[in-house]
Amino acid sequence: MTDMLEAEIWGIARAGDGSMVFLKPVDLDFAVPIFIGQLEAQAILIGYGNIDIPRPLTPDLLLSVIRHAGLVLVRVEICEIRDNTFFARLLLCSTEKGVYTAEAPLAVDARPSDALALAVRSKCPIYLSEKVIDEAGIPAESIVENDTRADEAKTRYKSLREELEAAIAVENYERAAEIRDILIGLDREDPSVP
Repeated sequence: MTDMLEAEIWGIARAGDGSMVFLKPVDLDFAVPIFIGQLEAQAILIGYGNIDIPRPLTPDLLLSVIRHAGLVLVRVEICEIRDNTFFARLLLCSTEKGVYTAEAPLAVDARPSDALALAVRSKCPIYLSEKVIDEAGIPAESIVENDTRADEAKTRYKSLREELEAAIAVENYERAAEIRDILIGLDREDPSVP
């Protein structure tokens, strides 16, 4: 069995038509990005933020079934990557009056997004296999640097928009056209900036 390292959800960001969740192993300066759908990201964020909702979402329903079956979610493992797809498993143990029994845990295959939505609700630990970290891990500082660059680009874009509006207000259309061209160039470089 591959060695597992405890990890935490380090962040969730929009990525194209979906989202990306970043898992960071405790005490390592690497993060593992996993692409997930927007609805899955929302389910994780709702659980992570302990947001009360009037009706249970699918992860809430599954946790209720697990508890009613006399089981407890002990941990979640992101265990492998095959054909560019991440695989996870839920480790469940039976309980007797709230105490784990001596049985070996039941391992259930799961999508990482579903497993993470359950983990944040049940407050169970998340583990990453070392093999997954080796295959998909990226330096955490590169994520922070990209975040900083994105913030700087948004600030510059906002400043240029304000300058464009000011130029139009004083009828300096030559300057407005110059700023417009700069904004169009920025849009071509990164359409997600505004």
